[in-house]
Amino acid sequence: MHNVTPFPLAAAGPRQVGFERGELMRILDLYGRMVAAGHWRDYAMDMDRDAAIFSCFRRSAERPEYRIEKRPALRNRQGMWALVGEGGIVLKRGHELAGILAPVERRLMKIVGD
Repeated sequence: MHNVTPFPLAAAGPRQVGFERGELMRILDLYGRMVAAGHWRDYAMDMDRDAAIFSCFRRSAERPEYRIEKRPALRNRQGMWALVGEGGIVLKRGHELAGILAPVERRLMKIVGD
């Protein structure tokens, strides 16, 4: 008689990964301090299905000096946060944002101290 076709279910994962308010405030605070120190001049945010990425630039025409990546799929494995250097090498990976930002904050102390 009638064939019943099931209604397609929504995808299990989110449509877009983004930063939470506290995470973004922490990242923008560091960015503002680096701008005030005269080291960074521009930033970009990219949010897609797999990751949210905050890129920091010395000049807008260059590759980003650092990328702060949030990949929730890696939450139970290596940690969802990663600090990626200019050449694309993962400098630090972990479960907490503060630990990922620590190397950049130490570098800020050296810049301000000079």
